Amino acid sequence: MRTISENRCFGGIQGVYAHASDACQCEMTFGLFLPAEAQDGPVPLLWYLSGLTCTHENAMVKAGAQQFAAEHGIALVFPDTSPRGEGVANDEAYDLGQGAGFYVNATETPWAPHFRMWDYIADELPRILTANFEVEEDRQAITGHSMGGHGALTLAMRHPGRFRSVSAFAPIANPSQSDWGRKQLTAYLGADESLWLPHDSTHLMLETGFDGEILIDQGTKDQFLELLKPESLASAMAARHQPGAIRFQEGYDHSYFFVASFMEEHVAFHAEALWS
Repeated sequence: MRTISENRCFGGIQGVYAHASDACQCEMTFGLFLPAEAQDGPVPLLWYLSGLTCTHENAMVKAGAQQFAAEHGIALVFPDTSPRGEGVANDEAYDLGQGAGFYVNATETPWAPHFRMWDYIADELPRILTANFEVEEDRQAITGHSMGGHGALTLAMRHPGRFRSVSAFAPIANPSQSDWGRKQLTAYLGADESLWLPHDSTHLMLETGFDGEILIDQGTKDQFLELLKPESLASAMAARHQPGAIRFQEGYDHSYFFVASFMEEHVAFHAEALWS
């Protein structure tokens, strides 16, 4: 573990740290905001998973989440979206390879040696955080944007009891039926579509649902709306009578202006579940 930076932020500390990852077999970087309350003991933790092309830095700088996390006394972690570095496979396209890990464990060449983001987010990074920082293991929630919304929803539904709440901003909601999904899932997991379904939140909603509340915001002017397929997830939630809401926000697009506009409500949503 090495410290890249630490800055005072809303009474707490916004840090950036790097470590050697066993899961990804390279150095991984993450951002972590600890509120002032962490000086006195462990605090609840909210995960934020970012989207295509992003690093740990995008949401940390643009989402405006630290102010609201500080008000509620909760920590925020901003993981990277993929392995990186010399020797790590990549692709010229923006939506595959470095910056586009899709939160799966790749089994196909050339991705398999490093692209194990599912294990990294589900197992390795949680152990690192609880061992080295004042965050609570049994009070965690998760959110994300776009590809990160896909990751947040699938992780939450496949780990019942781990996350007290889940939310998403414009998630890739039905990747097995979208060009934002079929391309990446084929590349990382192979052509057998049955192997994709554990990473499709619409399928998981119909199969298991989530053992808590869900909050999803989707902009009506999102330039990627046809790729995201929120209507598929909305139908699955209705069919399962899943507690929660999908809110279509008039005029908002896919940018961080959209994310920042509703971040306060999402942090408050998670804080209520984390402190209850």
